[in-house]
Amino acid sequence: MSTFFTYEERLEIQKFLKESLSFKEISRRLEKNPTTISREIRKHSSEVATGYSGYPYNACKNRFNCRYKDVCGKNCTRKTTIYCKLCQSCNDNCPDFILEICTARFRVPYVCNGCETLGKCSLLKNIYNAEHAHMKAHEAISQSRSGLCVSEDEVARLNKIISPLVQNGQSVHQIYVTHEDEIMCSEKTIYNYIDACLFDVRNIDLPRKVKFRERYKKPEFKVDKGCRIGRNYNDFQAFLAKNQDTTVVQMDSVIGSKGGKCLLTIHFVDTSLMLAFLRDANTSKSVTDIYETLYETLGKEVFTALFPVILTDNGSEFSNPKAIEYGTEKFSGHRTNVFYCDAGSPYQKGAIEVNHEMIRRILPKGNSFDHLTQENISLMMNHINSYKRKKLNNRSPYETFSFYHGEEILQNLGCTPVAASDIMLKPILLKK
Repeated sequence: MSTFFTYEERLEIQKFLKESLSFKEISRRLEKNPTTISREIRKHSSEVATGYSGYPYNACKNRFNCRYKDVCGKNCTRKTTIYCKLCQSCNDNCPDFILEICTARFRVPYVCNGCETLGKCSLLKNIYNAEHAHMKAHEAISQSRSGLCVSEDEVARLNKIISPLVQNGQSVHQIYVTHEDEIMCSEKTIYNYIDACLFDVRNIDLPRKVKFRERYKKPEFKVDKGCRIGRNYNDFQAFLAKNQDTTVVQMDSVIGSKGGKCLLTIHFVDTSLMLAFLRDANTSKSVTDIYETLYETLGKEVFTALFPVILTDNGSEFSNPKAIEYGTEKFSGHRTNVFYCDAGSPYQKGAIEVNHEMIRRILPKGNSFDHLTQENISLMMNHINSYKRKKLNNRSPYETFSFYHGEEILQNLGCTPVAASDIMLKPILLKK
């Protein structure tokens, strides 16, 4: 008895829910387990914020007796409306809004399809729609079967075997034939891992592969989601709720030309100071090496004070959080906390994204970074960090960071101030 539902079966479920049949009766008619029916409805129902004929969505407890007018003031777009409760933006603008939640949504059957008051309800509803449910189910199945499924430890183990031999000029096939019993995966899988930048070596290190023309657009590979467990954005918010005075550091990559050098950017949100480090390749090893250098330069006390929390995105270069949090064996012990934004949600680390605009003034998108050195990048960041910001009370990030943490730390980080009259945020800065 298959647990997968066809579109026709989902249409049947939608019809049975409208008739207010029990899960047991629905399961009998569809020859499924009642638990399967319950899981399908709870997992694939949708929240719908709609009202009914003549009344928009309104979830306020006072909506029946409310007589408010002109809640929006001069910005109102529906001045002909008698009362604000008939406006779609009522709940967003009313200072006395009190949310009302229908508790029936959290009891069997968990949806409002068969509710007798559905035609006169303006609250948030759970609706099971066969078409939407079918699309959500197939999207979930597609995502679960795409990308790479490999743990951090397994990547590190394979990296120790493969990368040194590739750097010595050996082909992947030669390595695979010699170490087949140690590698324990197919030769194609090794190529996929190199393609996804999970190893220290990249496609450029494979002499024959760089000569092949790409025949089709390759899918974006996903890294093992195990490293995100306990580190997602909800965990980040929960951590900040428990540690309210914690400062946040945001981390991201700035890419030059495809396959070339790139930048690792580290942004201190409270002071708007940003550090940038040039990397030869966009790999996780290059990221962890930078943090090892920072740890050695600053020392344990200063490092843990400056980097209590690091928020980053889901790029493969950030797929080794343990190495950032605990370091190598030489520097053992917990020293920071790494968290990840939700997929496709760059606004969750908006501060660093906005600051990248200043980097792009000097290094326009699409330009190669291969001709640059770390001295060029440090010069660029000194100009950016000396640029005064309105949100910092017309002080520069350099001045603000110096006020909170001291001038000595800035010198250890390689930061120097630039006079206001000498600040240049144009590409010509790096051509002098």
